[in-house]
Amino acid sequence: MEKGRTVVVSALQFACTDDVSTNVDTAERLVRAAHKLGANIILIQELFEGYYFCQAQREDYIQRAKPYKDHPTIFRMQKLAKELGVVIPVSFFEEANNAHYNSIAIIDADGTDLGIYRKSHIPDGPGYEEKFYFNPGDTGFKVFQTKFAKIGVAICWDQWFPEAARAMVLQGAEILFYPTAIGTEPHDGSIDSRDHWKRVMQGHAGANLVPLVASNRIGKEIIETEHGKSEITFYGNSFIAGPTGEIVSIADDKDEAVLIAKFDLNKIKSMRHCWGVFRDRRPDLYKVLLTLDGNNTVGDR
Repeated sequence: MEKGRTVVVSALQFACTDDVSTNVDTAERLVRAAHKLGANIILIQELFEGYYFCQAQREDYIQRAKPYKDHPTIFRMQKLAKELGVVIPVSFFEEANNAHYNSIAIIDADGTDLGIYRKSHIPDGPGYEEKFYFNPGDTGFKVFQTKFAKIGVAICWDQWFPEAARAMVLQGAEILFYPTAIGTEPHDGSIDSRDHWKRVMQGHAGANLVPLVASNRIGKEIIETEHGKSEITFYGNSFIAGPTGEIVSIADDKDEAVLIAKFDLNKIKSMRHCWGVFRDRRPDLYKVLLTLDGNNTVGDR
């Protein structure tokens, strides 16, 4: 019998100001709190350095982007990760010459930067106008071998695509992480996606038999747009799901939170192998997934 291999994961949840230093201080405080609770891998929410600026199409907001190399927040989180011996994925707005990405750097427990993932799926709708700011990511779906586990990390809108989760687990991801910024819809106050949002990611966990960690922000953020003020109330509900999709820890929609859950990765690995979903896959039948319309292979037109 293979010896157990336990890992403790954490999801953070907090309200952002529009001041970088204040938000990074908050993130550090909560990372330290998670560490005190025994966390090994700690997820901070998407674009936590400031307000979710994508409510507006404003050229001044593009200036918030910084190059990946020598990024001050990544550097600070490297020092923190090394001090505490924890893994920290760090979300940031990346400038790469004339391209811009919604990116995340994966910091290992010794402070080593393991590389970045760039968000693949870029939304464009009222209040979530990310296509104005971000190029589609060019890294492909990646996994990162950290001290505690091999992890897959995708970003917000990526969470709606089962192909992304499956691609990461196929490459060996033992836990999936999704930093997020999602809340109300400025154009229609009757829309509440929180339960849909959770169920889809619970499905990723259950379909792939891996734990999943989702971190979202809370609070009301008002942005001056080209059409007047836009307002989103972020609904939190950060959660950790187990390998059958069950929610094992969840936050509410208003309060700062540090969620914790412990998993035995070897036990889950055995269950995943015995369940047979990866044994019984039929990649030869999935070529339709390489099309946009169900008929024509992308690139063949």
